[in-house]
Amino acid sequence: MELHELQVFQAVAAERSFSRAAARLHRTQPAVSQAIRRLEDELGERLFDRSSKGGRLTETGTILLDYAERMSRLRNEAVGAVRELQELRRGRVVVGVNEAAVHVLLPIVERFRQEHPHAQVEMRRVHSRQIPGEVLDRSLDFGLVTYPPGERGLRSVRLGVDELVMLTHPGHPLARRQTITMSEFGRETVIAHNDPSPRRDLVLRLFEEQHAPINIQLSLPSLDGIKRAVEMDLGVALLPRRCALSEIARGQLAAVRVPELRAPRDLRLVYRRTGESSHAAGAFLAAARAHAAGQKPRT
Repeated sequence: MELHELQVFQAVAAERSFSRAAARLHRTQPAVSQAIRRLEDELGERLFDRSSKGGRLTETGTILLDYAERMSRLRNEAVGAVRELQELRRGRVVVGVNEAAVHVLLPIVERFRQEHPHAQVEMRRVHSRQIPGEVLDRSLDFGLVTYPPGERGLRSVRLGVDELVMLTHPGHPLARRQTITMSEFGRETVIAHNDPSPRRDLVLRLFEEQHAPINIQLSLPSLDGIKRAVEMDLGVALLPRRCALSEIARGQLAAVRVPELRAPRDLRLVYRRTGESSHAAGAFLAAARAHAAGQKPRT
């Protein structure tokens, strides 16, 4: 049973005439009659009462018309859904990130949604080491990492460089300094993230190697909590600069460089080298490349 034959059947049922249905479909009347005959042969039942004027449906024809109309609606919904995806009125992009990476990607999301406001963006918290594998197995469309991916099936867009800075209350005595030393930072009341990370381990190892103290007095489970505590002047924190750009711009926080602890890292958006991707993912990648091209290198 072919869909086009059902469409012919619907036209005859609607027009109550083989000739009018043929004119509506821009087909010959014999072609319409043959399509109806093929349906009847397949079902082993008559669809129209040939003895009546006006092409009255038989009981079988009435049942088939209901199903034909359902199939026609489903076809139209399917075509509409595909067009919506193509036009990005609907679609989804899934990105694997850690907590700090969310702040890096928000400008890209803003650019993407300005052009495609109905597309969905989901950011999943994924451990950095797991991101390449999840991108390759299509659990993620993209992932943000701080190292060039070694997997042959991946490519990356370099979004810029991030570094650790000391965040402090604008009224803090060190807030007006351009740089401070590692030992000066260690003597401050330090607010730290209590979730282990490679950068956290690196900083602690540097202090240990220098036999220098670090005065961690408060540990919190989130970056936003740490920034809020620094805004309240409860201490200082060593965090990636990019996770506090808006607070720095608004004067809520001050950023001071600690050259010995800056730990610069490339920020890279990774994606699959080959294979089909959604229209939304393609548009998101274009937004990321445009954002990367507009970035100015830090001096």
